[in-house]
Amino acid sequence: MRYLKTLLLILLTISVAKAQDETPLIEKLKQKLNQVHEYVAFGKMKTDVAFIKAPIGNVKMYYQQPNHFKLVRNGGISILPKGGISINMNAIISVNNYVALSAGNTMVDGFPTKIVKLLPMNENNDIVLTTLYIDEKNLLIRKAITTTKENGTYQIAMQYGQYSNWGLPNKVIFTFNTQDYKIPKGVTLEMDEALTDEDRKRMQQKNGRVEIDYTSYTINKGLPSGIFN
Repeated sequence: MRYLKTLLLILLTISVAKAQDETPLIEKLKQKLNQVHEYVAFGKMKTDVAFIKAPIGNVKMYYQQPNHFKLVRNGGISILPKGGISINMNAIISVNNYVALSAGNTMVDGFPTKIVKLLPMNENNDIVLTTLYIDEKNLLIRKAITTTKENGTYQIAMQYGQYSNWGLPNKVIFTFNTQDYKIPKGVTLEMDEALTDEDRKRMQQKNGRVEIDYTSYTINKGLPSGIFN
């Protein structure tokens, strides 16, 4: 993976002179997202990983700058790669030393977007490369594809509604390759049935999909003490 990142860095460095620098656009996105210092969100979560189709469960999410996030689910299972657990863009674009280059334009869910390749310059960063599909008019990230060192590549698609002024989605669709994801021993099914080694093997043969429909946010009103401990 280190060699891959080095190669990507070389290729992107060579392309800098030809590609448009999108750093100003990324900084505008940061400013918008930085309006949200913390939030508590409620929603419904659907998990579909290989042969497991868990029932829709209620979830409660806590976020605090810069990258604190906690998801609590009532029943069922919760399987998310570590790198994407926050299911928000703050962690992805919070890097300070990066290269941001234009990679064209396309439509996402009927919205014109600008494609931006975001490459962190710090070799210790778990994120190797992120491709952002940015709705420049509304300053919203419609889709992001992220490659990590530890958990392969995952994609986050976002839909917005009444919280778009804060850059917060009404719906998130999170997909990832379970073959690249190290399924932890602590993951359980319904009725607290532990996953067997054969279950894990079967799960790692197909893609995983997680959908969260947000029903409400409470923004910048403070959080319970010690919630992230």
